[in-house]
Amino acid sequence: MKTLALLICASLQIASCSSSQNKNKTEKETTPETYANTITASELKTMLYTYASDDFEGRKTGEPGQKKAIEFIKSNYQSNNIPSPIAEDDYFQEIPGSYFGNKVKDSENVIAYIKGSEKPDEVIIISAHLDHIGISGNGDINNGADDDGSGTVAILEIAEAFKAAEKEGNGPKRTIVFLHVTGEEIGLYGSRYYSDEDPIFPLKNTVANLNIDMIGRVDPKHEASGENYLYLIGADKLSKELHTISEDVNKKYFNLEFDYTYNDDNDPNRFYYRSDHYNFAKNNIPVIFYFNGTHADYHKPSDTPDKINYEFLETRAKLIFHTAWELANREERIKLD
Repeated sequence: MKTLALLICASLQIASCSSSQNKNKTEKETTPETYANTITASELKTMLYTYASDDFEGRKTGEPGQKKAIEFIKSNYQSNNIPSPIAEDDYFQEIPGSYFGNKVKDSENVIAYIKGSEKPDEVIIISAHLDHIGISGNGDINNGADDDGSGTVAILEIAEAFKAAEKEGNGPKRTIVFLHVTGEEIGLYGSRYYSDEDPIFPLKNTVANLNIDMIGRVDPKHEASGENYLYLIGADKLSKELHTISEDVNKKYFNLEFDYTYNDDNDPNRFYYRSDHYNFAKNNIPVIFYFNGTHADYHKPSDTPDKINYEFLETRAKLIFHTAWELANREERIKLD
């Protein structure tokens, strides 16, 4: 009888240990770091060397190179089984040339999404512009590796990370929208078309916009330190809560230098008004604009993929993923001030 009791006790201990191990394994798999780590410098580099290659002819709005760009983005979403909210296999929000004042030909935004598991009607939009300035008069191609190839490939990697979470039953509670807009370089047209003419998701349901425009380089101000950093613009202008969440996420995972120089209302560069987040902010949607600052290759043919700091780009993309994860999974929607 004593022997039987000992065997039962031992069996219970093994079962308890096994249960504990399985629980720990499950808990490990559900942490956002697991999915953030699918964002890698090597994958970002591979994609950007294609996206910012001469084949894409500088991705000028409405031109053949821009059409190659949207097909590249679409194929990435299709290969990862990330659907479009527009219609099955239709990822393009078409914008007629007349909307651009007939300055350019018809163009397209590209949109994909991951539906929220608990609050699907509440939406986080992660955006970047897919266009650039095309071919110079002398025939030089403006590849736009940093502007905004870096933001484009970052979104594709962030989308893959959220998809990996969804596959394991840990998809975001709120819907995540991946919005690649056209016509930014000629006047923020693509984001304005989405916000003012055809919001695929109602603006009143849009919790926040995280906009990525140039996050692959280092500007002269930060070259000497050798440390990773980002300029953040707009985070506290409509929701102090968004600013606090952004700061807390950074301190928890990365501790990058957040430089708020361009967030000053009196900043002469007026960057707050110069990228696609502004078309959401003007509609009272809290925004964060992520930016590495300008550099000597800004809007020049020399903005090429070999000059990108891919380790910095990886960390910055992971930071944005973690911020989106927090916004998507927290219990309460962030509040406007």
